[in-house]
Amino acid sequence: MLNRVLIIDDDTELCALIKKCATQGELEADIACTGRTGLSKIMNQSGAYCLVILDVMLPGLNGFQVLSEIRKNSTVPILMLTAKGNEIDKVMGLRLGADDYLTKPFSINELMARMESLIRRYTIFNQAAPMDVLIFHNMVIDKEN
Repeated sequence: MLNRVLIIDDDTELCALIKKCATQGELEADIACTGRTGLSKIMNQSGAYCLVILDVMLPGLNGFQVLSEIRKNSTVPILMLTAKGNEIDKVMGLRLGADDYLTKPFSINELMARMESLIRRYTIFNQAAPMDVLIFHNMVIDKEN
């Protein structure tokens, strides 16, 4: 079972705190402080992560741009964790493919519960579906045939 999380946020203290909490929850955590670095980690280690925690306001590529790029190649769950809490930003993040959106400041307990929920859906509940069949809306792609 996958147990690696990628935290993409330019706040190094927050990253260290989330990594510490993830480690206590028996997860490994990698940190990227820029959108470009985070995107590189995702693309170079395809399938290595069970969750991405992504800030919106990042230097260089912003979180929405990173999210859009990740969604071109991956279905990994993405939790937006950001100070941008207005409705427009939340809706944009979810429509671009985020699985959840949590605004700063936040409770560590709530963050951990959301992380566990997203990971559970991605790892445990997805095991029922064969890996060589992709289902998207009403379209089924059977990679074998």
